[in-house]
Amino acid sequence: MLHLLLLLLIRPSPSLVMTSSLCVTAPWRHGNRVSAMDACQQPEAAGGGLTLLCGGLRLTRVPVALSNHTTRLILKKNLLRSLPAHSFSDLFLLEELDLSHNQLSCLEAGCFFGLASSLRYLDLSSNQLSTLDPAVFGGLHVGANLTHNPWHCDCSMQMSTPQLDLDTSSLETVVCQTSDLPNLGAVGLPLVLLVEDWDLCQPVRRTTDVLTLVTMFLWFLTLFSYLIYYIRYNQAVARRHLDYLKFLESRDPFRPT
Repeated sequence: MLHLLLLLLIRPSPSLVMTSSLCVTAPWRHGNRVSAMDACQQPEAAGGGLTLLCGGLRLTRVPVALSNHTTRLILKKNLLRSLPAHSFSDLFLLEELDLSHNQLSCLEAGCFFGLASSLRYLDLSSNQLSTLDPAVFGGLHVGANLTHNPWHCDCSMQMSTPQLDLDTSSLETVVCQTSDLPNLGAVGLPLVLLVEDWDLCQPVRRTTDVLTLVTMFLWFLTLFSYLIYYIRYNQAVARRHLDYLKFLESRDPFRPT
């Protein structure tokens, strides 16, 4: 029983492990797999760049066959829930990407792959995003609108923020809707201010320290219990051996009286 309890305590709690968020991408509906050239408006743009206006089309997926001459892609007011990896990997000239007013709650690592050298502005406002993952935004040094998302400020967010290349002013728009420190006034504060003034990893470290102490105590208790059992077992064996020797002596016919 002690061994089982020890294993359960050693096993890390999912709430204490800082991992990148995993996306479970639902199968796309084939009827919604549209071509950008068929559905999106293409107004005249100065400088030779191509603008694709794909807003308000109730899309659940980024359109296919996007021209690699596109410099502005407007996908606002659709029904996008997630972005798979390499969603825009062919758009080497893309400078502005508007994904506002969708239902994005999951951004897969690599969804912005190929945009690091060209993208200058990214709008992710009014979605359902709750965490900033360096694997998603890594390499993007852009100005971003991240307002009106239910950001959850926790230890993972605090640790990932210094790894982001996003423009500093962009991070100021990340306002904590929920937090691991709700009773201390953290809710409603910008993430950058919270990171400077608060230690969001303190509850995690405190819990980890407690688990470590409990684990060590149970380990020593298990060892001590085993030693007691070993000593008592050997004493019982020795006692049975002595009793057997006495029994043999009592039945020895040559034993002097």
